[in-house]
Amino acid sequence: MEPVSIRLAHAGDMQTLAQNHRAMALETEGKILDPETTIQGTRAVLEDPAKGFYLVAEREGRAVGQLLVTFEWSDWRNGTFWWIQSVYVAEGARRTGVYRALHDHVLAKARADAGVCGVRLYVDKENHHAQATYAAMGMRAAHYDVFEIDFVLG
Repeated sequence: MEPVSIRLAHAGDMQTLAQNHRAMALETEGKILDPETTIQGTRAVLEDPAKGFYLVAEREGRAVGQLLVTFEWSDWRNGTFWWIQSVYVAEGARRTGVYRALHDHVLAKARADAGVCGVRLYVDKENHHAQATYAAMGMRAAHYDVFEIDFVLG
């Protein structure tokens, strides 16, 4: 099988990234996302690096996966956590090392940046398959639960 290459997303990826966000939300949480909102949200990240950055995994020149990295300041650590979000791997490319390549790339970039104090992600409590994948990558469950008030999706 052809190796996976990882690159920074660019404006030309916007439609694919947004489409994959919608596919992931429907598949993992049963949520139908508004197409225009996902395009605007994706564009906002692509145009403003302070919000984060997308990585795209390619195999044979075709996008097969993606993720978003956003930032959280930690005053306890005087550093920034990178949050992995919006993970998507195309159905036909799952279990072929795509997520591992993305994950390893994020860790390498984070470790090379002295201002980064760690990497975090959140996962749906019922998504046991994803939880097992993240554990296999060396991540462990934190002792925090996430609470929210969502003004958009409720």
